[in-house]
Amino acid sequence: MIASKKVAFYTLGCKLNFSETSTIARNFEGEGFQRVDFSEEADIYVINTCSVTENADKRFKTIVKQAQKANPKAFVAAVGCYAQLKPQELADVDGVDLVLGATEKFKITDYLNDLSKNDFGEVHSCEIEDADFYVGSYSIGDRTRAFLKVQDGCDYKCTYCTIPLARGISRSDTLENVLQNAADISAQGIKEIVLTGVNIGDYGKGEFGNKKHEHTFLELVKALDKVEGIERLRISSIEPNLLKNETIDFVSKSKTFVPHFHIPLQSGSNEILKLMRRRYMRELYIERVAKIREVMPNACIGVDVIVGFPGETDERFLETYHFLNELDISYLHVFTYSERDNTPAAEMDGVVPMKVRNKRSKMLRGLSVKKRRAFYESQLGAMHTVLFEGENKEGYIHGFTENYVKVKAPWNPALVNTLSEITLTEIDTDGLVRFKKAPKLSSAMVG
Repeated sequence: MIASKKVAFYTLGCKLNFSETSTIARNFEGEGFQRVDFSEEADIYVINTCSVTENADKRFKTIVKQAQKANPKAFVAAVGCYAQLKPQELADVDGVDLVLGATEKFKITDYLNDLSKNDFGEVHSCEIEDADFYVGSYSIGDRTRAFLKVQDGCDYKCTYCTIPLARGISRSDTLENVLQNAADISAQGIKEIVLTGVNIGDYGKGEFGNKKHEHTFLELVKALDKVEGIERLRISSIEPNLLKNETIDFVSKSKTFVPHFHIPLQSGSNEILKLMRRRYMRELYIERVAKIREVMPNACIGVDVIVGFPGETDERFLETYHFLNELDISYLHVFTYSERDNTPAAEMDGVVPMKVRNKRSKMLRGLSVKKRRAFYESQLGAMHTVLFEGENKEGYIHGFTENYVKVKAPWNPALVNTLSEITLTEIDTDGLVRFKKAPKLSSAMVG
């Protein structure tokens, strides 16, 4: 293969993409490549794309230009969801040499010759039905926490979503391999593992290439809790209908799983949930939040919500707003609905003007600020454990408590990747909790 060459990566989108980029990078390193930062001069730039939002699509051209600016002669390759959905569109972007679909991205080094630029973007993509096998992934070396992929694809048919078209059917890593990957991560000194996938609550389906569940998500959680050396395990986004009470109860008693849940809602209107073809109604969501609060009063609960979906009248939006305002949750991730090709929602009546979508998004983002502030205030005076990260941000080091309160302290490299007991004492002007040293106990300001 090509020795002594430099490769750089840029990742758009979700935690799952980060885990896969890291695995692809390790494949390059195994072939003799040196990994460098994307801002540096490299021989090949690999862009892992996302197609969840319109904005991610538009950013691709900008990123390609960044690569060309760093090295006009560099080979540019695109992988990921957007590369599977619209490979020719990416191949037509000036400067792009190679586009790989869902089944080819992990074999990218097989498609490289002398890295000379192509006259036209070369495409190797598959029919998404062919994406029926599983490739394990995890991120390591970039952060103080690792993203561990346990599941891929989705069998749900939400009317706004292109992920099943980009990633294929729901399938899972074997329990044995997940546990081995977790042990490997732990052996590298990483303190926290975040479980990730497209629909992780569906874990176990397709574990050995069949559609039945060999294991459940709860069995996965229980097995991971026994892996030696892991300080923290965090569950990323999980569907409310798949987050069972038994799992919530287990996390509340776990030695490693932290009290933090991110649960997609998408709308507080049952009528909109039906149009979206979600697999629950708002009443189930209320039950899940109540159950978490019952057994983990200090848990952090994050919510995904989409504004401006077709049919979202003023009344239905206000239904969502008031629902979230009254719900005991900690923060929101707000997505402005954007039409995606080949989805049923793109053909629906009741299109909401973009100006209205943006206004509603702004309202919910404001509500999120209010919710996060209230959650942080509820934690003042409480003792928590913070894991400090490795970046110096304007003279401060940042970290997260087990229940996802973001804190900051004056930069001290000795704190990087350490767990420190703190007491949250005050919220700083930027919303972060400042960290102060006490004689026996570190104290911090909430952020």
